[in-house]
Amino acid sequence: MDQYRHLFPDLEEGLQKELKEHGKILSVKAGQTLIQSGQNIRSTMIVLEGLVKLFRESDEGTEFFMYHLYPGDGCALSLICDRNFRTSAVTAKAVSDAVLLVVPLDHTENWMRNYRTWYHFVVGTYRKRYEELLETIDHIAFRNMDERLEFYLRRHKKALNTNILEITNTQIAQELNSSREVISRLMKKLSEEGKVRLLKNGIELLKL
Repeated sequence: MDQYRHLFPDLEEGLQKELKEHGKILSVKAGQTLIQSGQNIRSTMIVLEGLVKLFRESDEGTEFFMYHLYPGDGCALSLICDRNFRTSAVTAKAVSDAVLLVVPLDHTENWMRNYRTWYHFVVGTYRKRYEELLETIDHIAFRNMDERLEFYLRRHKKALNTNILEITNTQIAQELNSSREVISRLMKKLSEEGKVRLLKNGIELLKL
């Protein structure tokens, strides 16, 4: 219960009790897929510990990174699902080992009617995700790939709270919908400028 008070201080005590009563604690491993695009959604997912990323996936398997979910964050899409709208348009995957709170949609539908603080939590979550997507769209529409790459690296540094990213140029290219050759060339340029250090199994961010 203390964990719920810490992560959701604005939710009234009765709702915190219902979270504990009706929610199921689910521990997942890094790399595990939590929601697949096209999958029917039956529960709301809230992150209690760890980090989760959401991305769009093409028919060819290309990934386009959207945003991260941190402890206390809910999946915006699952939060607004009801009996008539339960298909996911995104894929969610655990970046690190994580602990999730999973609540059947029947309960969250009732909470929208019975708890004003839950309504504000859902609306606030959706607004935050919307603003993050606008920022991403701005970089796609108005920025060059080198600027998009720096934005991507800074965002992952903040999400993972580390200067060392264990990620390959191929993975970055997939999430930015680019080619490995383009990302490798830009990474070399950033390295020459002293902004990053290229490691054997990742990248160290220096002056981004």
